[in-house]
Amino acid sequence: MGSRQGSGKSEGSDGTGEGLRARTASIIKILETSYPDARTALHHSLPHELLIATILSAQCTDKRVNLVTPGLFRRYPTVQSFAAARPRELEKMIHSTGFFHAKAKNIIGCCKALMENFHGVVPQTMEELTTLPGVGRKTANVVLGSVFGRAEGVVVDTHVKRLSGRLGLSKNTAPEKVERNLLPIVPRKKWILFSHLLILHGRAVCTARSPRCAECQVRIYCPSAALFLASK
Repeated sequence: MGSRQGSGKSEGSDGTGEGLRARTASIIKILETSYPDARTALHHSLPHELLIATILSAQCTDKRVNLVTPGLFRRYPTVQSFAAARPRELEKMIHSTGFFHAKAKNIIGCCKALMENFHGVVPQTMEELTTLPGVGRKTANVVLGSVFGRAEGVVVDTHVKRLSGRLGLSKNTAPEKVERNLLPIVPRKKWILFSHLLILHGRAVCTARSPRCAECQVRIYCPSAALFLASK
């Protein structure tokens, strides 16, 4: 990751080098003031709970996941109990999150792998986490950042992808390419926080269909704001 951070350019971005890093730093500073308690919205008490909640959050809102997980974590309180879960019962409990067949398969497979390869303990490296069924870079980054405070990358969900494009930080749409664009321009000490800030701002102001540019705190740094305002 260190080589990426110091590459000096953000491929596919609107601007490069120090100017882009300075603009990104200004955006972060403003959003930090606007969202002082920025953190993951997924409710959890234990590392494996956030891991499972993040798997459930694929193509699903955090709000919906948070409605499902209290009962789910009571029924399956440990990694071992998830590993031994009956697929149909688990599918029924997570049905409302969508894609329940695949998610149940991944959750059970993930927890079996945790039991077999990591003694039931959630590992703390990107390389180990991404060996688990259903765990890609996004899920691994969520767990590493929010549970262990390890900045191994930037979480790129739908909000982060959308706002990165609108703010001129990336012209890409593939999450891993967006992440590669962000790593050199976001200070590593802000990698974890940055995603939380963009997610909160994406929900509150820079919404997908009707962004509220007139009230946006960072509109002076946003090349898309004038276009949206002119269209109204």
